[in-house]
Amino acid sequence: MKKPEYHILVCNGYRVSGDAQGFCNKNGAADNLQYIAEECADRGLDVVVSTTACLNLCSQGPIMVIHPNNFWYGTVDSEEKIDEILDALEEGEACQEYLISE
Repeated sequence: MKKPEYHILVCNGYRVSGDAQGFCNKNGAADNLQYIAEECADRGLDVVVSTTACLNLCSQGPIMVIHPNNFWYGTVDSEEKIDEILDALEEGEACQEYLISE
């Protein structure tokens, strides 16, 4: 298996039964998954997008983490913010506006 260049993690805490529970899930994280994957593909980025359980930063959610850069983004709740983050990623940089840790 060829390792992807980037791995994007999206916090999407949920209950085992599938009911929305976590802050990120309730605030659109699940709705953004397909957009992130499609936008990465359209841009030609070599990315795998995965969901995670709670990343324990609910006050700053939805949370998105990009590895191997270890960029942690908060309040990623719109396609416009995702676009800005991916624009920076294409340049090999962090999007400082939404960065909560690096």
